[in-house]
Amino acid sequence: MGENKLIQGRYRLLEPIGRGGMGDVWRARDESLGRQVAVKCLRPPGPQHDASFTRILRERFRREARVAAALSHRGVTVVHDFGEHDGVLYLVMELLDGRDLSRLLEDNKGHPLPVDDVLAVAEQVAAALAHTHRQGIVHRDLKPANIVRLTDGTVKICDFGIARLGQDIGFTTRLTGTGVAMGTPHYMSPEQIGGSGVDQRSDLYSLGCVLYEIATGAPPFDLDDAWGILIGHRDTPPLPPRGHRPELPAHLERIILDLLAKRPEERPYDAVELGYRLASGRTAAGHSPTVVAERPRTGGAAVRARRPPSWTRDITTGHKAVGAALSPVPPDPGAALTVAWTARRHIAGAEVAVPPRPSPDNVAALAARHHEGLSLARSGRWAEAREIHLAVAAERAALLGPGHPDTLTSRYEAAFALSRTGRAADALRAYTDVAEARERVLGPDHPGTLAVRQETAYVLGQLGRHFEAHQRYTSVLAARTRVMGPDHPDTLRCRHNLAVSLGRLGRLEDSYRTALDVAAARARVLGPDHPDTLVSRCEVAYALGQSGRWEEALGTYREVAGARARTLGPDHPDTLAARYETGISLGRLGRSADALLLYRDLIADRARVQGPAHPETLRARHGLGVNLGRLGRWEEALAEARDVCAHRDRALGADHPDTLVSRREVAVALGWLGRWTAALTEYRRVAAARERVLGPAHPDTLAGRNDEAHCLEQLGHDAEAVELYRRIATLSRQRGSGGL
Repeated sequence: MGENKLIQGRYRLLEPIGRGGMGDVWRARDESLGRQVAVKCLRPPGPQHDASFTRILRERFRREARVAAALSHRGVTVVHDFGEHDGVLYLVMELLDGRDLSRLLEDNKGHPLPVDDVLAVAEQVAAALAHTHRQGIVHRDLKPANIVRLTDGTVKICDFGIARLGQDIGFTTRLTGTGVAMGTPHYMSPEQIGGSGVDQRSDLYSLGCVLYEIATGAPPFDLDDAWGILIGHRDTPPLPPRGHRPELPAHLERIILDLLAKRPEERPYDAVELGYRLASGRTAAGHSPTVVAERPRTGGAAVRARRPPSWTRDITTGHKAVGAALSPVPPDPGAALTVAWTARRHIAGAEVAVPPRPSPDNVAALAARHHEGLSLARSGRWAEAREIHLAVAAERAALLGPGHPDTLTSRYEAAFALSRTGRAADALRAYTDVAEARERVLGPDHPGTLAVRQETAYVLGQLGRHFEAHQRYTSVLAARTRVMGPDHPDTLRCRHNLAVSLGRLGRLEDSYRTALDVAAARARVLGPDHPDTLVSRCEVAYALGQSGRWEEALGTYREVAGARARTLGPDHPDTLAARYETGISLGRLGRSADALLLYRDLIADRARVQGPAHPETLRARHGLGVNLGRLGRWEEALAEARDVCAHRDRALGADHPDTLVSRREVAVALGWLGRWTAALTEYRRVAAARERVLGPAHPDTLAGRNDEAHCLEQLGHDAEAVELYRRIATLSRQRGSGGL
């Protein structure tokens, strides 16, 4: 089929967007509904197949297409239509705006994905598999190319049903020399290889292979010989993922290794259990699997995947694992219990009733909504994310209990969203509640408890309570060092935050030396170009700048930007952030013309990558406006500040710190243009909002009042200005003495 061909008088093929073993995928336009779709055109069977086979194939295709079309889950690609045109079978699907995991790894030059992205993929694929497995449908060819991450962070599985059809036809990727159809060797389960019965747990094994690859950068058995790969799956223990990437969380490594258990019964029971383990792992790193798979003894050294002996090259795989009915999963051991049953467990010496096991459908639905909130947060839509997390937290509390780790996770995410929308005081109260609950349920030194205590320190800093934040970071750091060791990535992250708090306390030399030590430790443990190492180097640059050493800061920011461009890519948010800090340094050095050029390029790149209204795009535009003012171009600076302020007001809210910074920039420009009455109105709005949100004695509030007093002086209202200056001085003294 070629471009502009019309299928069934409805679907116009526009351009090819993919090619696989079974056929081609086209971007197309549905002329009836006026929407863009993806059309997969299956290649006809080869001449070795007779008319009878072709007839059976058509019937199988229709049956499998109906199965795929019946699936309704946000984690599964929607099938709109199917049929046959000019002897070619076609499938019409939703057009996905994103990249499959294989392409993500390729674009990332083989580097593994960030840990949070690996967990997000795992949780969303688990939720989708839980849904499809309940329908009795097994994918059988789960691999990175069949999992797509959309631009909003949603993850979708493609090719349900069609994958099974492909195995029957004989289409594969990486075919062996014998031409035996066996799926994709890198992701096949041992039971598929041996030709025994395949059930839902085969998909879990394949998912384990996918997670291993996106977490480490290579599949578990990355050999040149297809048969060697198959024997690796069947007989060889994989190298634990942290042997490739030491900073991976231990609980994630355990989950991946349990998914890769050779025997199906040693893997997680089903995708629902996998979802539970992934969710609890975010707050319970010490979680023990329901079924403990036997692990190879390492004797203290990392186990390396052994290359199979040469005699394995000519063995066969047995009968193909296709065509048979699904083998039943072992019965749920709790299936015979009634809803009135409750388990009992002992906590702190007391017997406590545990609620009945909730419906997997309800749990999966809440997990999907939880991920929707995370996706909104990733796109900067914090207010919407908070509403979803609050609603999910309430429903999880009713379904699972108020102290359940999932409930506390939703409450934690709601607090996180509050802190990102400028509501630091509300976030502090929310974090405090979650910290107390986690300490009761998980213990004071549990990683989940320490994580929320660390975020509590962060919002204390937002509120200007830097000494309390410093005390909290110091306490958490001592616990992390004791429990995890001084070089654990979470310990180093806390030391990094401590360096930040030292800088906010004005202890710039201590901040600089701490950040320098953390950067060196991270370089030693994680590597010199690891993202965390580069974050600490940015903090070193920040401390240099605050100490007035802007030339050194500029050089460090430029080095970080170059390293991030090499390792993460030029369009990665962290690379763009380092370029932004470079612009700040140029401005501080009086090189505003250079800063202006940098900001214009940065704004164009951020708008292209993240969108024109994204908070980081607006931050770059704010920097542009500041430097327009420094160059004396105040009318342009005023127009830029007003536009950025309006965008921030809509996206972040009127009281968000970024909105207030932009409003102050409007006032500054008005003052330079001699429009002091209008400037006073803006300064008063800023000061009143800061006082309402942060309190009357917060440094930012006092700075806003100082701006207001200066403006009163310019207008000749000297008595009013003097009275305001006195009030500012009183509040500053009271704050310094601890009276506020």
